Amino acid sequence: MASTSDIETTNPGSIWELDKDLDVPMDEEASRLKNMYIEKKFSSVLLLRLAFQSLGVVFGDLGTSPLYVFYNIFPHGVDNDEDVIGALSLIIYTLTLIPLMKYVFVVLRANDNGQGGTFALYSLLCRHAKVSTIPNQHKTDEELTTYSRQTYEENSLAAKVKRWLEGHAYKKNCLLILVLIGTCTAIGDGILTPAISVLSATGGIRVQNPKMSTDVVVIVAVTILIGLFSMQHYGTDKVGWLFAPLVFLWFILIGSVGAFNIHKYNSSVLKAYNPVYIYRFLRRAKSEIWTSLGGVMLSITGTEALFADLCHFPVLAIQIAFTLVVFPCLLLGYTGQAAYIIVHKDHVVDAFYRSIPDAIYWPAFVIATLAAIVASQATISATYSIIKQALALGCFPRVSVVHTSKKFLGQIYIPDINWVLMILCIAVTAGFKNQIQIGNAYAQQL
Repeated sequence: MASTSDIETTNPGSIWELDKDLDVPMDEEASRLKNMYIEKKFSSVLLLRLAFQSLGVVFGDLGTSPLYVFYNIFPHGVDNDEDVIGALSLIIYTLTLIPLMKYVFVVLRANDNGQGGTFALYSLLCRHAKVSTIPNQHKTDEELTTYSRQTYEENSLAAKVKRWLEGHAYKKNCLLILVLIGTCTAIGDGILTPAISVLSATGGIRVQNPKMSTDVVVIVAVTILIGLFSMQHYGTDKVGWLFAPLVFLWFILIGSVGAFNIHKYNSSVLKAYNPVYIYRFLRRAKSEIWTSLGGVMLSITGTEALFADLCHFPVLAIQIAFTLVVFPCLLLGYTGQAAYIIVHKDHVVDAFYRSIPDAIYWPAFVIATLAAIVASQATISATYSIIKQALALGCFPRVSVVHTSKKFLGQIYIPDINWVLMILCIAVTAGFKNQIQIGNAYAQQL
């Protein structure tokens, strides 16, 4: 039998040539793998295009919260004007501190090679500290650039925290449990968001037709949910371009109606931007404070989905879309609703639809319903991303993952999860039949 040295003598350079060929990517797409996770520099036009497209995928959930927030803050009605202003102040500063300051400008930068979500943060921690309890890594992985660890000064805070986490196994287990709990709540968001958003939007039918049965609203909502989940196999890119104009129109609508209501009903509601009204509201609420706070938390639904959907778009595109469109329109929308509620306290149950001028009611209803459909897209896409990360860490049963884009690795579709989510959403919608009950479950989950 010929030895390796004999082969090299007979055909000199053959092994070297083979080794060199193995280092060369086999096609054009594979040649991009080396730098696929590096944050790319986009032209201004492309960045604006991606920012616009992100509206249809990332911000739908956050944008449709005005449909049901005030109803869940005041389920038993409004007592006085100060309560409305205090609740509005809470909403304003909750939106400012959590989605804007925490997520958009801080957390989005703490991504794992372009991946967002709870598991992405855990994976990042595992590479910078030896805290992983999941045997899914090989020792040779540490030689890869992706797994390179940054060195810290021995007495620095980062080094002390690292040593504290690495010190005992129970700390590592507790960290993993917290990650799993956070992931489960995010997936639960993907079930409750479509149910409450679509049900709240379709409930506008009853505002103009009070005698209509609740069952009709539920049937319409279930039909919309079936259609939404049936579209998922087309992929985020195609769905994003379909949904982005609708969401943009939705934000313009709530911002414009909000500004109109502030001018028409009560401009003094602008004093809610003074945070002192938060303290006064909390002091008066007493026993009902937890119900009210649960309703306020609904104003930031979809914030974790914003982080989990990071793999679909660059960080800067998401930051541009949020700061220039989403945030100002949400503030105007909530402020306008508060101005209307102060004048019409008995309309708090359906304040959003009641505050819309009659001349544009039905066009606004159609846009709201379409926006509610889009809102579900953000959490559905986020659920796919989270489950993909859980699969990589061995924390989820193996399922088929379909990549729907040649440009963005994170744009995926998971058929099995899609149909399970659809069944659960329909069960929640048909079971509760009421947005306030779903809202209570949602607020407790948040």
